[in-house]
Amino acid sequence: MYSEPVVATPPLRALIKVGSMAAIIAFVGWGSHRIGLAPTPLAVVAVCTFITVICTTLFFWTHRVAVAFLGVAVLIGTRAMTLHGMLRATELDIIFFLIGMMIIVGALKDLGFLTWVIQAIINRKRMNGVTFTIILCCLSALLSSVVDEVSSIVVVLALVFQVCDTLKIRSAPFVMMAVLCTNIGSAATMLGNPVGIFIGNKAGFNFSQFLSGATPIAFVSLLATLGIILFWYRKSIHEMTVVMHEHRQTHHGLGPLIRIPYRRGLFVLVATVCIIAFHHQIENILGLTGMENKNAFLIITPLIIAGLLMISKPNRARYYIEHDVEWWTLLFFMLLFAIAGGLEEQGITRNLADKLTSTVKGGPSSMVPFVLAISAAGSAFVDNIVFVAAFTPVIQTLVESSSDYTILWWALLFGACFGGNITVIGSTANIVALGLLEKRGHVHIAFFEWLKIGLLVGVVTCLIAWAMLTFMPMPRPTNHHPAPAEQNSWIMTGECGNYAFLEKGEYKESRASSPATTCLAN
Repeated sequence: MYSEPVVATPPLRALIKVGSMAAIIAFVGWGSHRIGLAPTPLAVVAVCTFITVICTTLFFWTHRVAVAFLGVAVLIGTRAMTLHGMLRATELDIIFFLIGMMIIVGALKDLGFLTWVIQAIINRKRMNGVTFTIILCCLSALLSSVVDEVSSIVVVLALVFQVCDTLKIRSAPFVMMAVLCTNIGSAATMLGNPVGIFIGNKAGFNFSQFLSGATPIAFVSLLATLGIILFWYRKSIHEMTVVMHEHRQTHHGLGPLIRIPYRRGLFVLVATVCIIAFHHQIENILGLTGMENKNAFLIITPLIIAGLLMISKPNRARYYIEHDVEWWTLLFFMLLFAIAGGLEEQGITRNLADKLTSTVKGGPSSMVPFVLAISAAGSAFVDNIVFVAAFTPVIQTLVESSSDYTILWWALLFGACFGGNITVIGSTANIVALGLLEKRGHVHIAFFEWLKIGLLVGVVTCLIAWAMLTFMPMPRPTNHHPAPAEQNSWIMTGECGNYAFLEKGEYKESRASSPATTCLAN
């Protein structure tokens, strides 16, 4: 399990950061109230709490879980969110899916599959710098699309360090190549990045729909990134070619020849991906239909495979749970989803959706570059799941009005994943890679050194995504049925002046201290 380094902040710098956080939170809270996004005091509390979590991930990364705990307590304590609403917003289905996938990845390490992949590459004959770069980029993208991005980057960097240490060349350029392609590949399927399964499940896409929409754009973006990498790092690649040729004259390969059993690990991975790929058909056979069973078999497939693996390896089962599951990250996700649910419960996301539709003219296609840009810019500095969690209720509200807005799900996906390449703190994979590089090679990549190549790749890939979203027909959820206007109800609470959208026939209990005024829009 990856352990984040704890960085001690000097008192003066910490004071400056706290002051900056307070100014940002106060400004956003005041601004959201002025423009009507948060018209009530409780809505302002919900906005300020969410912004506090965002600022904490930016300024005090190691304290984000602690602040998220406090944020949930503030929302419930101030009645900005109900306890039932908090529990409903934690997205336990997605958390269980991620737990199952993390256990499967841990088992793949045990079964030797990931080590076999490395050995197969380093013992390849007639390899030069260009060939190694292409293999490295493709492997980074492919692995990150089928296992989580942290496990993927750890495996790929093991390959990079093995080759660069053997050839005695600088590893930093190849580390950056691997990270750039990892972030791009993680957008190709629901399995690679937590953002993928979150968006796919919220939007109602099944695995094959998500694959047919995301993979072509990720593939074209990968090709463009590969072209940029081959040009940008041409000197490092040429140096590797020269040193490889010299090394081959006196040695047999880039690493020791070790026979590693891999068939069981390969079977587990293929079986998992195949079952997930056909989850929609299996759900129809089992009768798991309707919105209450949306993507049910997709969610439980990793749990089934993980359970079978732990039964087959009882001596390792406890280790998988305690060491291979990133509980720290999953707990942050749950708390973050709950805090984002507070925005929805206070009607802020609906207000924002209304502001967007009135401000951005031209319909859904005009909103695509806006969503791409803001999610990419945000993900460059803050964990991408933060912005995805905040924007999801907004897009859900827009999709309720017209299914044409489903294209914004794709814009959010690619903006969040591709934007992670822009800065060195843009994604978890970036941070893990930088930590491994500093630990292994005692080399530090400067912020602006990363920004030069990261910004170029981020902008180019986002432009590719925009172009392809404009001209390529994108899949829509098969189970999307927008509710007719005459079947909806509105409730306005007297205390908050807050509108909450309810299905007809539902009753929302008003707060004890706030008489409710009910008006049905039939």
